[in-house]
Amino acid sequence: MLLLDLDGVLRAYPPTPARIAEVAFEASLLHRAVTGEISDEQWRAEIAEVVPRDEVDAWAVVGSVVPEALALVRTARRQCFVALLSNATTRLEDDLKVLGLDGEFDAVFNSARLGLAKPDPAIYRRVLDELGYETGVFCDDSAENAAAAREAGLDGVHVPDTAALREALALRGLIPPTVLVILPDRGDAEGLAEELLRDGWGPCAVHRDMLAGEDDAEDVDWVVELTTAPDGTPASAHRAELDGLAERYDGFTGES
Repeated sequence: MLLLDLDGVLRAYPPTPARIAEVAFEASLLHRAVTGEISDEQWRAEIAEVVPRDEVDAWAVVGSVVPEALALVRTARRQCFVALLSNATTRLEDDLKVLGLDGEFDAVFNSARLGLAKPDPAIYRRVLDELGYETGVFCDDSAENAAAAREAGLDGVHVPDTAALREALALRGLIPPTVLVILPDRGDAEGLAEELLRDGWGPCAVHRDMLAGEDDAEDVDWVVELTTAPDGTPASAHRAELDGLAERYDGFTGES
């Protein structure tokens, strides 16, 4: 089972104006909002008592989805149960619909509905109990929240960016290990495969892109298939490094 945070992992926000942040994220007020003691509307109304209402309304954006992170979630979901656990206000469900994320998870847990918020270990145990799992992998951009998840019996992982999320999922077998380095030139592909094999990558098999038509010899791509890195970890945990190699030859990477 994979349990994911939303903000900072799957959703990005523009920076919050300092004047709003000082009020909105004051510990006691924020806690009341994310544990459902007050609604999202009430939270924003209290902020507007200090900050001009037009500024608060302009700040009320839903943010944007991180495309690469969503692609990882979709890949993981093909082989395991994927749930969302967010410290959020009562607006979360509406935001998910606006973002097109409402159908991307097998379950959604909103702290405002549970009456508990991360990093309270009780919220993780509550989620595990409701789902019927003894443990699972939990990814959060907050190191504190990840540590609290470990205290509650989960494999809590701090993922400050999408590269860290990819590595976490790859190392735990939640996404496939294989990466395809796709190059336009056969000689470059074979040369790169030899170089990578010497460095300890495997299997370094080179083959023609099977998606190309038999008559498209001038346009065909060549694929170097990699499954294991020199340190024995999955190649997919090293996607950024392989992206750089592919770019050297005007190529790109893909998944099997």
